[in-house]
Amino acid sequence: MTRADVLAGTAVEALRAEALLSPKPGLVDARGGGAHDDMDLPLLLASAEALRPTFRAVAYAAQARGIGSGLREELGLLGRAGEDAMSRATGEVNTHRGALWALGLLVAAVAGGARHERQAAGDAARLAALPDRRLPASPASHGELVRRRYGVGGARGEAEAAFPHVIEVALPRLRRARADGRTEEVARLDALLEVMSLLEDTCVLHRGGRAGLRGLQRGAARVLAEGGAGTERGRRALHELDDRLRGLRLSPGGSGDLLAAALFLDMLPWPGRGPRAGREVTACKR
Repeated sequence: MTRADVLAGTAVEALRAEALLSPKPGLVDARGGGAHDDMDLPLLLASAEALRPTFRAVAYAAQARGIGSGLREELGLLGRAGEDAMSRATGEVNTHRGALWALGLLVAAVAGGARHERQAAGDAARLAALPDRRLPASPASHGELVRRRYGVGGARGEAEAAFPHVIEVALPRLRRARADGRTEEVARLDALLEVMSLLEDTCVLHRGGRAGLRGLQRGAARVLAEGGAGTERGRRALHELDDRLRGLRLSPGGSGDLLAAALFLDMLPWPGRGPRAGREVTACKR
């Protein structure tokens, strides 16, 4: 198996792990579509698998070119082809566009020579900041419109800042929960909730505005204040938040994408550390 195969497989596994994690407030999981009426778990799993060739091609491109403007433009072409493959697999449903951006950059950074998580995030930031001169003219996406309206960074800003909600929020919370003896699923849920409590999630801003975002952030912070997803009071608060988001049809997809990015970095067999992809996840039932 080539290095590109390993990186592509890890990226797909990270997307699958994020999709399967349950119960996630407002998001698609093993229970159903969350706040979505056009997505379910099988669709997300099919979308993740459809992106495997794209991640493999990204890794090969980064190995051949290294970090620079030429690679950035090639990543743009590969990313757009990946979006087409995703659309074919999902019947035009946008399941993983944000995750493809984040994971594509990180796959490229690791394939290009990054030897640890912070270096990968930094190299990904360098790539994200470069212009894509081959980008065709097209209407602004929902995420771009939200960025302009609310003055937030969105997926692009997160990448250009070297993924602070991945490196400084999700990964430390994930590892702290493990060190405290939490199950792997609880550790991942608590990491997701901490991201939700801090991120200016453009998916939520698009549908719910500032009020919707504040409700998400406060609700996620309350779950953690009650002890997190591994306690009775925390689970109760989590399900209350889930019910509220479903009722308002608010899906914190940006937070889910960043959890997938964190899981990707966590699963990789970095020098001096074995792979973590085989960690057991025990379902947290409602």
